Amino acid sequence: MFSRKIEGFDPHAFLSSVGPGRSIMQLKPDQIVFRQGDSARALYFVQTGRVQLSVISDQGKEGVTAIHGAGEFFGQESLIEPRTHRTNAVATGTSTIVRIDSVAMTRVMESEPTLAIMFMSFMLSRNVEIEDDLVDHLFNSSEKRLARLLLLMANIGHESKPIPLIAKISQETLAEIIGTTRSRVSFFLNRFRDLGFIEYNAVGMHVHSSLLSVVLHD
Repeated sequence: MFSRKIEGFDPHAFLSSVGPGRSIMQLKPDQIVFRQGDSARALYFVQTGRVQLSVISDQGKEGVTAIHGAGEFFGQESLIEPRTHRTNAVATGTSTIVRIDSVAMTRVMESEPTLAIMFMSFMLSRNVEIEDDLVDHLFNSSEKRLARLLLLMANIGHESKPIPLIAKISQETLAEIIGTTRSRVSFFLNRFRDLGFIEYNAVGMHVHSSLLSVVLHD
């Protein structure tokens, strides 16, 4: 993310304060931000906590498509036509979210290049992640997919600082994201713990950089 100011405009200050077209949402665990099919009228920025995005098929099957943490946007479909949410968004824990009216966001991005660059940087990074996810599903085992997901959630291998403790996330959710069963996730998590790659308890999970060896192993 860009943090430097251009012509006195600070995008982080804009994304962390109440103002024209902006409001702060304090969410409890499992609180719904929006539902699939709702009219999309705002973009959202995660200040603290995590938000899970999921899709429900016509047959009623639900699949998790993304989990967004602090410093990330979601709901960007509000900036294009037709403006309808394609996912469900739910807080996975106590979270602080900034809701930005789509008209206000478009107006500010047109006048403030720093915010526009910041948002474009996020979108490009997100596009790369989606491509990596596709390659991951096509060519890697479920064990490698789980290891990669945990490393991404802990920010290990990225420019940003590693997260000391990943908030608790259910094995069912992890299984949905990587496309396997809960029993397989449980098996791999126990294996990673026995090897000293992770530590977890009722609060959350600590991921060690040594877990990279699972991803890099042929």
